Amino acid sequence: MNLILDIGNTLQKLAVFRNKQLVLKETFHDLDGERLSTFITRHGPFRSAILSSVTNHPAILEKVLHDTSRLTVFTPETPVPLKNMYLTPETLGNDRLAAAVGALSLFPGRNVLSIDAGSCITFDMVTDNAEYLGGAISPGIRMRFEALHTFTGKLPLIEPADFHGLVGRSTRDSILSGVINGITEEIRGVIALYQQRYNALAILITGGDHELLHNNLKINIFAAPNLVLTGLNEILDYNDQPG
Repeated sequence: MNLILDIGNTLQKLAVFRNKQLVLKETFHDLDGERLSTFITRHGPFRSAILSSVTNHPAILEKVLHDTSRLTVFTPETPVPLKNMYLTPETLGNDRLAAAVGALSLFPGRNVLSIDAGSCITFDMVTDNAEYLGGAISPGIRMRFEALHTFTGKLPLIEPADFHGLVGRSTRDSILSGVINGITEEIRGVIALYQQRYNALAILITGGDHELLHNNLKINIFAAPNLVLTGLNEILDYNDQPG
């Protein structure tokens, strides 16, 4: 079995894969060495593990993984099963590249666009000859709500919620309309631009807010909530081959 540790900006995810199938996933707000050790004792042993982080993390997490499995720490130098054409790979987020690898594993030989609706909205493009090109980054849902509250004098900070209307008849609904409709139309528009350039384009959406946006988009798009974890598992297998 493989153990995946994905450390994001706000959450940490532990996932277990057996024969490329996700069999267990747990999410933490404050994962520490003790919790990680408990997870490994309860669900292991694990042959191999990969640690991916987009932020600073306690060194003890890496030590625990190193002591209990063959550990791959995902860095810009880690080999991946696609050709990375990004001009500044040292600045590329692990989550973006892992999502691209996951998309390639689900749609090999296809042009595929992955959309990650998390802290930011990211678009990542992989071509039908397995080249990762890059994509786009824009503010996510919560970031837009927080910006409206922080950079104005009176607008309240509201929680994300589904909104299917157009005209907001209260300040809360006006904010929801602006943010939810704005992001939905932004994603639709970006998808249309990619579809004009790349034939037979497969489109995936993942991330913490993927369900809310997927319900509003109403277009042919595949929900893949574990896309980054799938990509990390593919990267681990790619680096854990004999010889």
